Amino acid sequence: MTAVQNSFWDIFRNPVFISGLISWFVAQSYKVVSTLVSSRKFDVTKFVASGGMPSSHTSSTIALAVAAGMREGFNSSIFAVAAGLTLVVMYDAAGVRRAAGKQAAVINEIIQLIKLHRHIEPKLKELLGHTPVEVLIGAILGIIIAVTVSTLMP
Repeated sequence: MTAVQNSFWDIFRNPVFISGLISWFVAQSYKVVSTLVSSRKFDVTKFVASGGMPSSHTSSTIALAVAAGMREGFNSSIFAVAAGLTLVVMYDAAGVRRAAGKQAAVINEIIQLIKLHRHIEPKLKELLGHTPVEVLIGAILGIIIAVTVSTLMP
Protein backbone atom coordinates (compact mmCIF):
# COMPACT_ATOMS: atom_id res chain seq x y z
CA MET A 1 0.00 0.00 0.00
CA THR A 2 1.44 3.39 -0.96
CA ALA A 3 1.43 6.49 1.20
CA VAL A 4 -1.28 8.01 -1.00
CA GLN A 5 -3.60 5.05 -0.36
CA ASN A 6 -3.29 5.39 3.41
CA SER A 7 -6.02 7.26 5.20
CA PHE A 8 -5.29 10.30 7.33
CA TRP A 9 -6.90 8.45 10.23
CA ASP A 10 -4.22 5.75 10.08
CA ILE A 11 -2.12 8.07 12.24
CA PHE A 12 -4.28 6.94 15.17
CA ARG A 13 -2.93 3.42 14.74
CA ASN A 14 0.66 4.63 14.90
CA PRO A 15 2.13 3.75 18.32
CA VAL A 16 4.65 6.61 18.15
CA PHE A 17 1.92 9.19 17.59
CA ILE A 18 -0.37 7.55 20.16
CA SER A 19 2.43 7.64 22.75
CA GLY A 20 2.88 11.37 22.32
CA LEU A 21 -0.86 12.04 22.31
CA ILE A 22 -1.59 9.98 25.42
CA SER A 23 1.38 11.47 27.26
CA TRP A 24 0.18 15.03 26.51
CA PHE A 25 -3.39 14.10 27.54
CA VAL A 26 -2.31 12.53 30.84
CA ALA A 27 -0.03 15.48 31.73
CA GLN A 28 -2.73 18.06 30.98
CA SER A 29 -5.41 16.01 32.76
CA TYR A 30 -3.22 15.88 35.85
CA LYS A 31 -3.19 19.69 35.92
CA VAL A 32 -7.01 19.78 35.94
CA VAL A 33 -7.26 17.13 38.66
CA SER A 34 -4.56 18.69 40.86
CA THR A 35 -6.30 22.08 40.64
CA LEU A 36 -9.58 20.42 41.60
CA VAL A 37 -7.97 18.71 44.61
CA SER A 38 -5.93 21.71 45.80
CA SER A 39 -8.46 24.50 45.30
CA ARG A 40 -11.76 22.61 45.10
CA LYS A 41 -12.33 24.34 41.76
CA PHE A 42 -12.91 22.59 38.45
CA ASP A 43 -10.91 24.68 35.98
CA VAL A 44 -11.12 23.11 32.52
CA THR A 45 -8.84 25.84 31.13
CA LYS A 46 -5.95 24.06 32.86
CA PHE A 47 -6.38 21.35 30.22
CA VAL A 48 -4.98 23.65 27.54
CA ALA A 49 -2.86 25.96 29.71
CA SER A 50 0.91 26.10 29.53
CA GLY A 51 3.19 25.79 32.53
CA GLY A 52 2.65 23.83 35.71
CA MET A 53 3.28 20.27 36.83
CA PRO A 54 4.13 18.21 34.83
CA SER A 55 5.49 19.65 31.60
CA SER A 56 3.21 18.25 28.90
CA HIS A 57 5.57 19.56 26.21
CA THR A 58 8.40 17.50 27.67
CA SER A 59 6.16 14.53 28.33
CA SER A 60 4.81 14.34 24.78
CA THR A 61 8.15 14.92 23.01
CA ILE A 62 9.97 12.40 25.21
CA ALA A 63 7.18 9.89 24.51
CA LEU A 64 7.52 10.48 20.76
CA ALA A 65 11.30 10.05 20.89
CA VAL A 66 11.30 6.94 23.08
CA ALA A 67 8.52 5.28 21.07
CA ALA A 68 10.36 6.08 17.82
CA GLY A 69 13.55 4.64 19.31
CA MET A 70 11.78 1.48 20.43
CA ARG A 71 10.17 1.04 17.01
CA GLU A 72 12.95 2.14 14.65
CA GLY A 73 16.02 1.65 16.83
CA PHE A 74 17.85 4.03 19.10
CA ASN A 75 20.56 4.42 16.45
CA SER A 76 18.07 5.47 13.74
CA SER A 77 17.93 8.90 12.17
CA ILE A 78 14.30 9.36 13.22
CA PHE A 79 15.18 8.78 16.87
CA ALA A 80 18.11 11.21 16.60
CA VAL A 81 15.82 13.92 15.17
CA ALA A 82 13.13 13.28 17.79
CA ALA A 83 15.65 13.25 20.64
CA GLY A 84 17.30 16.45 19.39
CA LEU A 85 13.97 18.26 19.17
CA THR A 86 13.04 16.95 22.62
CA LEU A 87 16.19 18.49 24.10
CA VAL A 88 15.29 21.84 22.50
CA VAL A 89 11.75 21.64 23.94
CA MET A 90 13.05 20.76 27.42
CA TYR A 91 15.59 23.59 27.36
CA ASP A 92 12.93 26.03 26.19
CA ALA A 93 10.41 24.88 28.83
CA ALA A 94 12.79 25.19 31.77
CA GLY A 95 14.88 28.08 30.46
CA VAL A 96 13.49 30.56 27.98
CA ARG A 97 9.77 30.24 28.76
CA ARG A 98 10.39 30.19 32.51
CA ALA A 99 12.47 33.37 32.24
CA ALA A 100 9.69 35.01 30.21
CA GLY A 101 7.23 34.11 32.97
CA LYS A 102 9.47 35.70 35.60
CA GLN A 103 9.73 38.84 33.47
CA ALA A 104 5.93 38.93 33.16
CA ALA A 105 5.64 38.81 36.96
CA VAL A 106 7.99 41.80 37.33
CA ILE A 107 6.15 43.75 34.62
CA ASN A 108 2.84 43.03 36.36
CA GLU A 109 4.26 44.45 39.62
CA ILE A 110 5.44 47.58 37.79
CA ILE A 111 2.01 47.99 36.19
CA GLN A 112 0.38 47.84 39.63
CA LEU A 113 2.75 50.53 40.90
CA ILE A 114 2.02 52.99 38.06
CA LYS A 115 -1.67 52.16 37.65
CA LEU A 116 -3.01 55.48 38.97
CA HIS A 117 -5.78 56.62 36.64
CA ARG A 118 -4.46 55.45 33.31
CA HIS A 119 -5.78 52.60 31.21
CA ILE A 120 -3.37 49.71 31.62
CA GLU A 121 -3.39 46.54 29.56
CA PRO A 122 -4.60 43.32 31.19
CA LYS A 123 -2.24 41.41 33.41
CA LEU A 124 0.42 39.38 31.57
CA LYS A 125 0.39 35.61 31.90
CA GLU A 126 3.15 34.62 34.31
CA LEU A 127 2.98 30.82 34.21
CA LEU A 128 4.69 30.14 30.89
CA GLY A 129 7.52 27.78 31.62
CA HIS A 130 8.47 25.02 33.99
CA THR A 131 10.81 24.37 36.87
CA PRO A 132 13.47 21.71 36.25
CA VAL A 133 11.45 19.31 38.45
CA GLU A 134 8.31 19.82 36.32
CA VAL A 135 10.38 19.06 33.20
CA LEU A 136 11.91 15.97 34.85
CA ILE A 137 8.49 14.63 35.90
CA GLY A 138 7.20 15.29 32.37
CA ALA A 139 10.13 13.33 30.97
CA ILE A 140 9.52 10.38 33.29
CA LEU A 141 5.82 10.38 32.42
CA GLY A 142 6.63 10.42 28.70
CA ILE A 143 9.05 7.49 29.00
CA ILE A 144 6.55 5.41 30.98
CA ILE A 145 3.75 6.05 28.51
CA ALA A 146 5.96 5.42 25.45
CA VAL A 147 7.16 2.08 26.84
CA THR A 148 3.60 1.09 27.78
CA VAL A 149 2.06 2.03 24.42
CA SER A 150 4.93 0.49 22.44
CA THR A 151 4.48 -2.74 24.39
CA LEU A 152 0.70 -2.80 23.86
CA MET A 153 0.83 -1.70 20.18
CA PRO A 154 3.73 -3.63 18.61
